[in-house]
Amino acid sequence: MIETLIKEGVNVNVTMLFALENYREVAEAYISGLEQRVGEGGSIDRVASVASIFVSRIDTAVDALLDQKIKASNDSAEQEKLRALQGKAAIANAKATYAEYQEIYATERFAALRAKGARPQRLLWASTSTKNPTFPDLLYVEALIGPETVDTMPPATVAAFMDHGTAKRALTDGLEDAPKTIAALQEAGVDVPAVMQKLQDDGVASFAKSFENMIGSIQKKLDAIR
Repeated sequence: MIETLIKEGVNVNVTMLFALENYREVAEAYISGLEQRVGEGGSIDRVASVASIFVSRIDTAVDALLDQKIKASNDSAEQEKLRALQGKAAIANAKATYAEYQEIYATERFAALRAKGARPQRLLWASTSTKNPTFPDLLYVEALIGPETVDTMPPATVAAFMDHGTAKRALTDGLEDAPKTIAALQEAGVDVPAVMQKLQDDGVASFAKSFENMIGSIQKKLDAIR
């Protein structure tokens, strides 16, 4: 569907993404759609898309699993090791995704499209307000400031950033450490791919329910008018 819409020149926000593997599929669909549009003689200089990566929900899910492991352990050193991983999964995943973004859009394949006016499919950071009250309120916002990205924030987070936020490039800091953090979580017994898949499944189900409720509400109003 993404590929077809891009081929038709429809701008797309591909939302509710968590796993790096799913991001790769989305980027491939975007580039393939552009190539097909060029192949059919269409212009691509006005085609735009974003890939929306949900952030804070990852830490909420992963940290809950780490809490369970901490409570189940009697080894103080192991407990400390697990605590050190809390609040790290979401930013590590986002940075790993950005590293992948840099590689994808630096290829000769995309360079050929860029020469025809194509723009990269920007990464959009969603769910960037902190859910854990012990975390800094701008944890995700400040850590993910970087080129060719978009950050969606609720009003309270925007106000917080205007009050005490620091606007500096931070996204590219420590990109090489992101896979190490994910690996450490795996070694600690957190099935990161399974967590990501459940988050996506639950999110899609929630979005679908909201859409169905909206359609139902519209139908009721149409029935009343008739």
